[in-house]
Amino acid sequence: MIKKSTYSFLFYFISFLNYAQNSTFLTTFEKSSGLETATYFEVIDFYKNLARVHPEISVFEMGKTDSGFPLHLVVYDSSKKFDFKKIRANKTVVFINNGIHPGESDGIDASMMLLRDIVQNRITLPNSENFILAAIPIYNIGGALNRNSTTRVNQNGPKEYGFRGNARNFDLNRDFIKSDTKNTRSFAEIFHLINPDVFIETHVSNGADYQYAITHLFTQHNKLGGKLGAFLENEMRPQIEESLLKKDISITPYVNVWGKTPDTGFSQFFDSPRYSSGFATLFNTFSFMIETHMLKPYKQRVEQTYSLLESAIEFTLNNTSKIEELRINAVSNFIEQKSYPIQFTLDEAAFTTILFKGYEGSYINSKVTTGKRLFYDQSKPFTKPINYYNQFKASKNITIPKAYILKQGFWPILDRLNDNKIEYIIFKKDTSIIVEVQTIKDFKTINEAFEGHYMHYNTEVLSTTKTINFNKGDVYIPVNQNGARYLFETLEAEAIDSFFNWNFFDSILQEKEGYSAYVFEDIAEQFLIKNPEIKELLQTKITADKEFANNPQAQLDFIYKNSPYYEAAHLKLPIYKVF
Repeated sequence: MIKKSTYSFLFYFISFLNYAQNSTFLTTFEKSSGLETATYFEVIDFYKNLARVHPEISVFEMGKTDSGFPLHLVVYDSSKKFDFKKIRANKTVVFINNGIHPGESDGIDASMMLLRDIVQNRITLPNSENFILAAIPIYNIGGALNRNSTTRVNQNGPKEYGFRGNARNFDLNRDFIKSDTKNTRSFAEIFHLINPDVFIETHVSNGADYQYAITHLFTQHNKLGGKLGAFLENEMRPQIEESLLKKDISITPYVNVWGKTPDTGFSQFFDSPRYSSGFATLFNTFSFMIETHMLKPYKQRVEQTYSLLESAIEFTLNNTSKIEELRINAVSNFIEQKSYPIQFTLDEAAFTTILFKGYEGSYINSKVTTGKRLFYDQSKPFTKPINYYNQFKASKNITIPKAYILKQGFWPILDRLNDNKIEYIIFKKDTSIIVEVQTIKDFKTINEAFEGHYMHYNTEVLSTTKTINFNKGDVYIPVNQNGARYLFETLEAEAIDSFFNWNFFDSILQEKEGYSAYVFEDIAEQFLIKNPEIKELLQTKITADKEFANNPQAQLDFIYKNSPYYEAAHLKLPIYKVF
């Protein structure tokens, strides 16, 4: 007699076999003839079912997100091992991130079809036995669950889609350095586990109108630098473009304009480390974003995203040895240069000419306001050469130190170093070291909130060399490691996306002690008698600065800040440099 539990198992097993044989794994996109995108739950169910039938696919839960749902990672591995600690040494990894802005859902649907077609042998990949494809199905889960049909007002489909902000209304593609969200911290865990050779993120662009359905936003090659940058610009980008042309797909660099026509030329987008592609390069990963065009039909956009993903994977598999060599030697190559650029400016004298396919644009009278509006006439397409400014030059370099020292107590920084697998040593006893001490000399602050912060910019640092007594528990961070670039971009206060500029050290900007003028007047008098050099500096400033000469309080404060009574921590970064 068959027990009920056995009967239930047999029924489930037979049903599963029937499902596996009959299912073609059509996506919501395909079932709707390219008009709809899958919901979050449909996407996850699709991958889990695909993994049940095809053992080359595995689905992992990798940490939490702000939405409360886990972040999933889908992995294709023809060897069916899925142990990154063992397989990463001899396999090439391509990593796709989808749905960081869930309203831009093209990559979500394209990746589902791509992974299905790989395991069903609908497409053939060279050297696939040495290849890992990893994809986050939907990164911004909170935004994906906030589904609507109105917030992407500029976009031509799908019928419904997610929202740009995550569960806490953060734009996750501004969070890769500051890591305010659980999503980002889980992403870091995934990124460093798989250590991708190539990272691709899928988007839909806003901005101008033109004939292309798809554009690319490769990480800025001068910023990537050295042999990595040269390979990206001279081999990777043009070969992927050529591959698409063979599929009758025209592509152009991301059209970096807003509120004006691109026919007079445009510059490359500079992806600082707050963005995913800029973050990936800090660990010597080749990275780019796919940017389909908002006004093109959804079906066309998804299909071309699919094609670009396929071409990028093929290029990677055809260049595995070169990519591996460049990445292995990247850190030692730029450390040998002794300096590292932390700020860039566009080189307006250098440009390439691209044959651009656009539409004639003009400003006509608005029918809804009293002003003019930009109008693109799609009945008047053009193809003409325009200037593309894709060269950036370093405007600020730092001398590469041997190490940084972080004072203990700044645990938010240490948390982020841990998330990004930065190696460091904790002092086991009090230690005196000659270091470069950094004082904030000047900075500006934006007036409106930006992603939960009031960012600083135009930061200037004054450096002096001193012997500092460090305490047991302070953190020594050697530079010669895989995360060296991450250290430069976060610990150097003058870097665009430094921890200082993201407000992590704002506590040092406020004086915690002070003085009462009527008391300090007597102390200041005695101090100037004993320190005539300070009195001379005071008098010089009074003579040279009329505003200062008419401000007794400023004069008293000048004396205070040049006396031993002034607190040492004010404006002093808790980060020291060892040379």
